[in-house]
Amino acid sequence: MGTVNQPLIAVTGATGKIGGAVAEMLCEGGLEARLLVRDACRAPGWAQDVAVTGYADRATAIEALTGVDILFMVSAAESEDRLEQHLTFIAAAVQAGVKHVVYTSFLGASPQATFTLARTHWSTEQALRDSGMGCTLLRDSFYTDFFIDIAGEGSITGPAGDGRVGAVARADVAASAAAILKDLAAGERCHDGVTYDLTGPEAFTMEEAARTITEVTDRKTVYHEETVEEAYGSRAHYDVPDWQKDAWVSTYTAIAAGELDVVSDAVEQLTGRRPLSLHDLLVKS
Repeated sequence: MGTVNQPLIAVTGATGKIGGAVAEMLCEGGLEARLLVRDACRAPGWAQDVAVTGYADRATAIEALTGVDILFMVSAAESEDRLEQHLTFIAAAVQAGVKHVVYTSFLGASPQATFTLARTHWSTEQALRDSGMGCTLLRDSFYTDFFIDIAGEGSITGPAGDGRVGAVARADVAASAAAILKDLAAGERCHDGVTYDLTGPEAFTMEEAARTITEVTDRKTVYHEETVEEAYGSRAHYDVPDWQKDAWVSTYTAIAAGELDVVSDAVEQLTGRRPLSLHDLLVKS
């Protein structure tokens, strides 16, 4: 449990890119945190408080969350039953006595969102609002890092049209989450019930992204626009279920629909610095 003057924070996904970065920032800031992992062998060597659990295992989740005051809940890995996992874990948090949850949601989460996985985020948000626990929702745009990754073979390919996306760097999501957790640990109430749209400093088209990647890396990258039918056809050879293909294609159709053409100042408000642009991230990597 946390000390008399310091509540205990739990960090899920502590071996992942977001959760791991948040855990390190809390440690560097001298805050006690319990790292929740699925495999203890993968926990960082510096961790002193590690609990093994998965979102779908209510019994172990209750045990892992007992004594926790503040929970950083990174959304579970993409899967057909992700919402069921989230609901199980939220119920476990309530039973364990968690007081406040900070959850990584998605920009524009709603039952009608074009990006199919954003609908699951909406349902998770509603469960948190109805749970009786305090909550803070981080609605992340698509990760800027993602566009760099998918351009690795020289093209960005999909039905995004000339739509724009205010993509956010994973590092800025982690820094924003850590700032909120530190405030909550200090007793600040300014984040209670607040939803933050986390974006980068600009919204770009896929053509602009390809041009920037080419200019910064000297690796020729192009945007190949597909129709929706072509997008499903070019992904048909992957041995994945239909829901996964729907998610892949709707990544681009959500951009085409203008639903990700959002730029906010939330990262700067929370961290005190300008968020990283695509150009900035390419230079750093």
